[in-house]
Amino acid sequence: MSASKMAIKRLSREHQAFQKDPPPFIWARPNESNILEWHAIFRGPPDTPYAGGEYWAVVTFTKDYPFAPPELKMMTPSGRFTPNTAICTSMSNFHPGSWNVSWSIETILVGLLSFMLSEEITTGATKAPTAERRALAAASHAWNLAQPKFRTLFPEYAGKEVRDVPNMSGAAPKAAGPQGEGTA
Repeated sequence: MSASKMAIKRLSREHQAFQKDPPPFIWARPNESNILEWHAIFRGPPDTPYAGGEYWAVVTFTKDYPFAPPELKMMTPSGRFTPNTAICTSMSNFHPGSWNVSWSIETILVGLLSFMLSEEITTGATKAPTAERRALAAASHAWNLAQPKFRTLFPEYAGKEVRDVPNMSGAAPKAAGPQGEGTA
């Protein structure tokens, strides 16, 4: 699928802004060969069951972005989302009627992290005990390293040791707002 000129312009501008000032606990970039496919790394915020974890997500925009919402998937097992399964939020393609054209990749990813920290069950979400989520957080980097695509997309994060994303400061996002509304 080929991106519209508007999608290319908007996503290019969002990429530049994201690189200059990424939100806490998140790093993202588009696939070099397809600006509509973005990949993100979430670091589990302190004082959550995901602390120390490294979670790979994929955001797939439509060629009509910003006029249509993207598909959201979390690839890394977390105990919160079913891996490689589309996630239903008000910011995803499950609810095009609630999409707001002013939302950006940053808004989407901050919303997804906030939704990860909530307990709402919807399509693509799962519920695991805290101990399991902590165990998955501890195993997350090794899981990501076993994925050839992750290593190709994020070579600087594919070393033996977990590496912090650029902005590891700030308060964890609160589990509130439009990201958790509705179910599919």
